[in-house]
Amino acid sequence: MTFLRRFATRHCSLFRGLGALSPASLGAPGSVTLHRLRVETLPGGGRPFTVYNDTHTRWLHTETPEPVEVDLKRLDGEDTGIAEVLMCRQKARNALGRVFVSQMRELVSSLHHDSAVRVVVFRSLVQGVFCAGADLKERAEMNHSDSDLFVHGLRSLMTEIALLPMPTVAAVDGFALGGGLELALACDLRTAAYSAQMGLIETTRGLLPGAGGSQRLPRAVGFALAKELIFTGRKVDGQRAVDIGLVNRATEQNPDGDAAYREALSLAREILPQAPIAVRMAKEAMNRGMEVDITSGMAIERMCYARVIPTRDRQEGMAAFIEKRPPRYTGE
Repeated sequence: MTFLRRFATRHCSLFRGLGALSPASLGAPGSVTLHRLRVETLPGGGRPFTVYNDTHTRWLHTETPEPVEVDLKRLDGEDTGIAEVLMCRQKARNALGRVFVSQMRELVSSLHHDSAVRVVVFRSLVQGVFCAGADLKERAEMNHSDSDLFVHGLRSLMTEIALLPMPTVAAVDGFALGGGLELALACDLRTAAYSAQMGLIETTRGLLPGAGGSQRLPRAVGFALAKELIFTGRKVDGQRAVDIGLVNRATEQNPDGDAAYREALSLAREILPQAPIAVRMAKEAMNRGMEVDITSGMAIERMCYARVIPTRDRQEGMAAFIEKRPPRYTGE
């Protein structure tokens, strides 16, 4: 039995797997036929690896390893319940290319049904940048149809991020331009360094925001201001962003270049002790209620409220209040 897996490191791995040597082309005499047995998961919630059977084989052949551009880190100890989405496409400044988007989609999909995760922080491991937006080199090679399909997929990805059931926080420690800002807008909350630069700059490239920015920015900063920012393609720094409500918190950058991340982690730690089902239902009530009239919104609130009534967490919250002690929520 041969186990093929990518290295599990503290930060993003360089490759998804280990390639093995083959002196003959695949399918030639003496080459191996790999039989996929199952998919297993590394301890600590790492990306899955595949187990293959190479019984009665002489040579091993694998596909070219795919670089890891997006990864997941689960915090432990007192921070258990916080997960970090790590963006680490170093050479392209986290540009939204095919591999990056595919890996982000896979990771976000896995989080949708993960009840152990209570808060998700989106952060960059690339110094000075959150996400630089579209991968213009890849886009230049696409025809009109391919480009339309790719942007549709990108819009769908941002919607999937927005629909995550737990609170999400974007830590903007550098540039968040075009699709990069659209990614941050898809999160519930945002923190930024004062030195960060944010903007929907698509009109300067002959485009308009196509991954949800034209809809989410007005909801964040107001209709008239959003029009001004999109029409002009203007960028704003972290201080201006907090003034107009684009981000929740802003702070001076630190020597490590991760001040927004530290602020996002602080915010996540404030959310973490609260009843997770109640927090998720509050998010659903607000998100769905924003799209309808107030009467319909009240009905949505009632439905969400009804879902927390039978939970053990609600009973624990009441008991903790009466007994004058901190509650111990389990998400049940």
